[in-house]
Order: sequence, then C-alpha cells, then structure tokens
Amino acid sequence: MQDVLQEIKRGADELLVEAELVEKLKAGRPLRIKAGFDPTAPDLHLGHTVLLNKLRQFQQLGHQVIFLIGDFTGMIGDPTGKNTTRPPLTREAVAENAKTYQEQVFKILDPERTEVRFNSEWMEGLGSVGMIRLAATHTVARMLERDDFHKRYNNQQPIAIHEFLYPLIQGYDSVELKADLELGGTDQKFNLLMGRELQKHHAQPPQCILTMPLLEGTDGVNKMSKSLGNYIGINEPPQEIFGKLMSISDDLMWRYVQLLSFESLSTIEGWKHQVAEGANPRNVKVGFAQEIVARFHGKAAADHALAEFEARFQRGALPEDMPEISLSGVDGALAVPQLLKQAGLVVSTSDAIRQIAGGGVRLDGERVADKGVSVPVGATVVAQVGKRKFARVTIV
Repeated sequence: MQDVLQEIKRGADELLVEAELVEKLKAGRPLRIKAGFDPTAPDLHLGHTVLLNKLRQFQQLGHQVIFLIGDFTGMIGDPTGKNTTRPPLTREAVAENAKTYQEQVFKILDPERTEVRFNSEWMEGLGSVGMIRLAATHTVARMLERDDFHKRYNNQQPIAIHEFLYPLIQGYDSVELKADLELGGTDQKFNLLMGRELQKHHAQPPQCILTMPLLEGTDGVNKMSKSLGNYIGINEPPQEIFGKLMSISDDLMWRYVQLLSFESLSTIEGWKHQVAEGANPRNVKVGFAQEIVARFHGKAAADHALAEFEARFQRGALPEDMPEISLSGVDGALAVPQLLKQAGLVVSTSDAIRQIAGGGVRLDGERVADKGVSVPVGATVVAQVGKRKFARVTIV
C-alpha cells in the first residue's frame, strides 16, 4: 500500500483525504478516477499532460479513468484565476475542440481503460428545475469564499451570475459519474471540494481529491499558456518540441522531468546524483526531450529531432522544414518588423521591435540592429528569430 501511495502522490501537491483513499483502495475494486477538461482551445500542451500522466499512472495501477470533456461547462467558461468574465464559446467551437481533444489524449492514455464522457449528457437533461435545485444547494457567501471570486468582489470587478454555476456543475459531474477520486490543478481545489459536498448531498461516498501543480511555461515564471506564448503543444512539430525543451533552464528541467517523465523515481534520483557529481545536465535534458518527442511523434522522429538540433546549434545548419513565404512590399520594400509579423515569426510588430532590440533577429545570418531596416522587393532572405524560428521570405 505504501508503494502504491508513493506512486499516486508522485509530483502531486495535495491528497485529500488520504485515509479515505486507503480504504477505497483496500476494497480491491477498480476505482473511478475523474478528470475534466474544458475544450476551450483546440490543442493540448504539456501543461495539460500533467493530469493526463497522472491518469495514466492510475490506469497502470488497474483503475478506470474517466476523461470528462466539459462541452457544457465550456460554453460557460471556467472563471478560475480570471479577473474578468470569460466570453462563452459557441456550441460549434466547443464541439470542434472536443473532437481534437479525443484524438490527442490517447497518445498518453490507454483507450481500453478510458471512459470518455461529455457533461452535456446529463446537464442538458437537467432542465431549468434541476438547475434551480442545484443552485439552491449553496449560498452566495459560500461562493465568495473562492479566492478569485472574493478578490473580484472586493475589487468591485463584475461577476456574472452564470460564473457561480461553474463550480456547481463541475461538482455535479462527480455525482453523475460516481467518482471515487477527482484530479485537478491546485487552482481547482474549490471546485473539487464542491464535488465532495454534492456527493454527500446525494448520499454518495465523497470523492477523494488529488491536486497537481500548475506547470510553468518555458519562461519559468508563468503558468504554461498558449496566450502567453510560453507553451509546448503536443501536436507541434518534433523539432519545435525538442528545441523548446532544450531551451528551458537547468532548474526548470528537473520540474519538467518530475511531472512529465515516465521514468521511475529511482532513475530520476540517479540522474540527479550524476549531475551533483559533475555530469552535464544537458545530457539529462537531451534524453528527456527525446522521451517527450517520442511519446507524441515516435522514436524515429525523436532521433531525427536530436540530429537536426545538433546540426543546427553545433554546426550552424539551417532547418530542413523551413517554411517558404511570399510577402507583398510597400513602396518597393517591407520593413523587418512587418516582415517578421506577417511571416508568423513574432506575435506583433511590437514583439518584433523588442526582439530586434534584444539582438534576437537575423537576416541571412546577420544580426539586425536597427528596427528601421527594410528588405527590398525582389529579394529573398532567411529570417530568424531566436534560435528556433526560421522562414525563407521573398518580397514581391
């Protein structure tokens, strides 16, 4: 039992209530392990896989995993950690994103031990009367105990009534699914506890809760997020995944390894011992990057990504899969900030100007020092931002 608990708690932030989980495990039946994902964006990134990896561990321990797609709650928008009301998604957008989620999760989870559910199955049938009864189980004061709601209320920032429904619906999902344990990020603790309370209200044994840390992005500061540009998408090209992982700091590498690697705890401790004895942490990073790329693209792609990375950064070679783009000039030329933005190498012209000021932009291998530089019509250049973003651009 201690070995099982150690594996369950590996990388986790908090387990509530451990004694209850031990009793559930001692019963000897496969537990129902729930984790919910709102399909608010089409692609999953490595931050999402922290939960998926933990679900996979439970499958290996013989338990039944419920991958819950919040197609109903996705139309509300999770208010967790937000200081403004999120715009609700359309049913069409949620459905399209949900489809891609299903295609991606089985790169990690075992389909035979995964139950894919949609919370619209029961929420759409709950009806207005059922929704009113659900809302009647909790008070506004209880909702305002949630940290983000509390801050918004004190700062006189709007809280829409429908946002209070989100944690109630997430909790009610656990009632419908009869979950024994629910996984979520540390920012989801209030919602996870709501599931326990509603299960008690419906005379069910309350679920246990396992919270997982929020994975920092490649900047090492903020939570991994596509909107912040510090993410590593699991559907990104192998070379991009490999390069981004190689770019993280040595300290952050250990956190990524702890939360994302499938290697045993003893193996990881061995790596740490080797580095402490003087081994180059780059060797650990290379092996870890290959593991992640192989998980989502296969071993051959991982080997190719390593070879290309070494060729590009050790011998100065250009990437094989560099996009070729034609852009229209203005008055006979195109300014470099506009070129970089239109080529998709930066998110905005202001970002391009920052990159130029920081020395991160090159044309044909030469560093660009002046934001006023332009490329004339008829010219073709290799534009580079940072160490990994390249494009061959022709001005027409």
